[in-house]
Amino acid sequence: MLAKGRKSRENPGMKADLDHLPDVQRGELARVQKILLGEFAEATSRASQSWKRNGRILKIILFGSYSRTDWVDEPENGYQSDFDLLIIVSHADLTDIADYWYIAEDKILHDDAVRRPVNIIVHTLDEVNQGLRKGEYFWVDIAREGIVLYELPGSSLVAPQPLTARDAYEMALAYHQRWMESANRALVTADDQAVKGSEDLGWRKDAAFSFHQATERLYICFLLVQTLYFPRSHNIKFLRSLAEDIDSRLISAWPRGTRAERRLFELLKRAYVEARYSAAYAISIEDLEAIARSVRMLRDAVETSACERIEQLRVDAGA
Repeated sequence: MLAKGRKSRENPGMKADLDHLPDVQRGELARVQKILLGEFAEATSRASQSWKRNGRILKIILFGSYSRTDWVDEPENGYQSDFDLLIIVSHADLTDIADYWYIAEDKILHDDAVRRPVNIIVHTLDEVNQGLRKGEYFWVDIAREGIVLYELPGSSLVAPQPLTARDAYEMALAYHQRWMESANRALVTADDQAVKGSEDLGWRKDAAFSFHQATERLYICFLLVQTLYFPRSHNIKFLRSLAEDIDSRLISAWPRGTRAERRLFELLKRAYVEARYSAAYAISIEDLEAIARSVRMLRDAVETSACERIEQLRVDAGA
């Protein structure tokens, strides 16, 4: 584990202290790190293959608003920045959330000592370094702004390589076209299902799932255009956190100043699993109509932000 210092020993360009954070947040991060390390050790100890038993967490890196100074901490108003953590492991199979990280995530969620949401992404060192070699903005930003909370020797990140302006423009343009079209297809499907669900709960549940899919795809579109990366997650609350951290204009689509507003988003978030598999999941036509309005607001905000980003990349590329 790192001693306190301004730079990571293995990665001299990365920060390795939390002096900019209040004591409360530093204590929470220490608790989160302890749970992650402990539960990973427990999960790997049960493995039959030797390489799994010898699996290692190579690094834990804090990124996002808490690695900078622009976090929000207003839980009474429904606005509280998440802790975003990159966990780098020694083998690709160890990135599986269900097998190695679900219990840790659940323990963190229900730990009274951790007062704010925690999101994790898990990758191998090769995956991260490959992204840095390609100059993908998401990884470059982590290498520049991230704070190393934990690391083992020999886990250095490579120096980021510049991505050509032309490549960045063409990649963002293609991502925008693919994922915006995909989101719009999900919206059309959801609208049709909602009409059929005026007096049929089964159709309303199908519509809720389709609205979830539209929301997920919109956030993926946004993140790919902005950063050329999105996490392998169906958790739209996590995707929302990453996206709103980049462009606060997206917040207006899902206000959470009241309990009713927060309930609406949670209802949509739950739809990914419960609308398909739980007999107890219920949603009214009024809730569906409110969700539909929010998803369309999100689509408009994503479209505006993405087009601005693509235009800037086009200008930079001289296209």
